[in-house]
Amino acid sequence: MTDSGFRLKGSVVTTILLEIQIFSLDDIVFHLKEKIDQVPHFFNQAPIIIDISKMKRGITIDEFELLIQSVSALGLGVIGWRCDPEALPVWKASVTIPLLPASKARSINTSPVDKENASPDVVVKTVVEERLVPQATKVITKPIRSGQQVYAEGDLIILNQVSAGAEVLADGNIHVYGALRGRALAGVKGDVDARIFCRSMEAELVSIAGNFMLSDALRNIVWKDSAQVLLVDDSLEIVPL
Repeated sequence: MTDSGFRLKGSVVTTILLEIQIFSLDDIVFHLKEKIDQVPHFFNQAPIIIDISKMKRGITIDEFELLIQSVSALGLGVIGWRCDPEALPVWKASVTIPLLPASKARSINTSPVDKENASPDVVVKTVVEERLVPQATKVITKPIRSGQQVYAEGDLIILNQVSAGAEVLADGNIHVYGALRGRALAGVKGDVDARIFCRSMEAELVSIAGNFMLSDALRNIVWKDSAQVLLVDDSLEIVPL
């Protein structure tokens, strides 16, 4: 454990994982900014997951929201958070970003930062998610409304639309037989072969195994048309159907 009470792990092709053990907003922001200044292209608009599952004390909703605001202000995209499933905070339903399932991960030493200049308080590593055996497919027949979140341990099939402000997550593939206007995150436990299919691409964000693309980029590729999202050579591709 580091003196500052948190570790930062990630790679150029996967999601950055911010593990917090002791909450000190000033320390977290200081070390994040230090790392961003060292390799700005690596961290520019990078997706980040906040993990509070190893915190020694609880965290209030005000502290958590301030943390999200501070991380976002540094140019990082907070796409989810993790917590000990046996110690979920009472305010969990008030958070707008998705609560992701617990993850078993191992790290390999492929830091893009010069080790001689690396801070002892923050470690950047590649996170390799363990793949799990796919679970049964979940089928949803009703529209997913704004503010709702749906998670499937296997594939997720939605026979209706996903509204703006809604989030759908799956360990496997995501099929939307309607307009996809919210956020869709497939392969959330590291399955790089997962895909997203939709009848009308109008998403706020799509993500495969932590690699994501926002609506601004989607509009220049496929918009309001049927499409699939897949990962090719560690980059997202949007292909018309």
